[in-house]
Amino acid sequence: NNRDILTDDEKRVNHIASEQKRRNTIRLGFKELTDIIPTLKNINNSKSTILFKAVEYIKHLDKRNRGLRE
Repeated sequence: NNRDILTDDEKRVNHIASEQKRRNTIRLGFKELTDIIPTLKNINNSKSTILFKAVEYIKHLDKRNRGLRE
């Protein structure tokens, strides 16, 4: 069926759209991290810094939670 076969242009457009969606999803995730983590608020940070600070913050919360349980 010819309706199922995509032209090269349609494939390219679909690829670009899915790539934009992927990038927007990643951008949104990093924005959520910067909104949640106190040390990242109101500062421009690299993605690497955001990830390292996120790990640091999660470890801090984990340690605090374990302390509260004891």
